[in-house]
Amino acid sequence: MKKKHSTLLIILLFISVANSQKLVEKKIIINKHVEGTLLTPKPLLASSLVIFIGGSGPVDRNGNQIFAENDMLKKIASSLTNKGISTFRYDKRVVKQINTKNMDEEILFDDFVEDTKSAINFFRQTYDKIIIAGHSQGSLVGLLALDEKVAGFISMNGAGQTIDEIIKTQITKSAPSLANQTIDVLNKLKKGETTTNYPIALESIFNIKTQPFLISWMKYNPSEIIKKINIPCLIIAGENDLQMDASESIMLDKSAQNSKLILIKKMNHILFKIDGNKLENLKSYNNKNLKVAEEVIEGILDFIGQID
Repeated sequence: MKKKHSTLLIILLFISVANSQKLVEKKIIINKHVEGTLLTPKPLLASSLVIFIGGSGPVDRNGNQIFAENDMLKKIASSLTNKGISTFRYDKRVVKQINTKNMDEEILFDDFVEDTKSAINFFRQTYDKIIIAGHSQGSLVGLLALDEKVAGFISMNGAGQTIDEIIKTQITKSAPSLANQTIDVLNKLKKGETTTNYPIALESIFNIKTQPFLISWMKYNPSEIIKKINIPCLIIAGENDLQMDASESIMLDKSAQNSKLILIKKMNHILFKIDGNKLENLKSYNNKNLKVAEEVIEGILDFIGQID
């Protein structure tokens, strides 16, 4: 009798595990720069695909960086696919350069846009409805990559102003004594000129190797670009975001032709709800145990469901 019970238990466990596997994971290599993970529902019935674009820095397909592992993008993608929506997320090209120890190739902002366009073109024949979802810097990347065949656009804690205006605001708030020097550097970069005359304290922002990238980035104004977009847009912002004030998303929403704005209380930059202080907010960046705010998932699902 014990053996029969044991066999039955094993069978039941197997059925339980099989039923819990609602998605299929597949590694996709689009080209030498774009490599990521496609999640499809099980059974494979999805006609919609969300392509995720990570934020600034060497962000991988899961939304992680060194010392900032939180799986934010992976969690959103898995949640959507478990609800019947296919998702694709990919490593930013700088991640591959770091992993292969090949940092010789200079990266400009337009390179990120081309990578997203490559992903869109790769999946165009497979899915009837493609939605682009950009987080932070990825919001602007996504806006620039849109074409007439993309069904919808989602901005998650994205900017409404040019990056030089955002840097100026952030430095003025956090280090007012460096504000004038920061403005001088930014004015130089806006002219397309590089400079070695910047505050040492801001080396990570203004070092000479990153200046060409900043120059290529600051020429784009998100609010001006979204004015020309007539596809449905969903703009999501957290009211506890230490990096990108919610006013940026509000600005983006006001400029858009066809948008819906969702402001989420307590949500921080990486889409987690934080009840505590600034320290707890920062600690969340390296915490894989936290969940993405439910309003984000529900908002995206509702948005996709309403797209024709």
